[in-house]
Amino acid sequence: MARRYPALQEAHREFIAAQQMFFVATAACDGHINLSPKGLDSLRVLDASRVAWLNHTGSGNETAAHVQRDGRMTLMFCAFEGDPLILRLYGRARAVHQQDADWEEMLALFPPMAGARQLFVLDIELVQTSCGFGVPLYDFRGQRELLPAWAEKKGRQGLEDYWREKNVLSLDGLDTDIMALNLGEKASS
Repeated sequence: MARRYPALQEAHREFIAAQQMFFVATAACDGHINLSPKGLDSLRVLDASRVAWLNHTGSGNETAAHVQRDGRMTLMFCAFEGDPLILRLYGRARAVHQQDADWEEMLALFPPMAGARQLFVLDIELVQTSCGFGVPLYDFRGQRELLPAWAEKKGRQGLEDYWREKNVLSLDGLDTDIMALNLGEKASS
């Protein structure tokens, strides 16, 4: 049975800390809904009502475009081992970019990793648990090192070039403002 909570309980925090993967869902008022799996050491519980996650450079930048326009975000965690459980965090998110005053402070919460392009801070409005009886059991074998190695090899200039090529617009043509918010560059439109 699903249960609702106004904030994270200690058991929820312990569950989150034990997870190797979570999912992020966002949407603008229309267009595509984005749902992405996240791994690596990229999530921190800040307090009972806030979490932060570090977003690494990837093939798209949908979350950034959606959060600028709407802010709604859902994080989902699933127990793939042990007792079944699904935990969802619903709320409003804000992005923290490299040009923001709190970037360095927030980035320091995570281990150094090439390719960090923004952080998201989710203000939790609702926590929901459900049974997870239908979630299959999996054995965790390790995090993939491909993304950090790819970003390291690209280097700072290579990542900035990649952002210009692949991360400035969402699937629906929404501007992500990544260059202005990370590097202070004006939009080219």
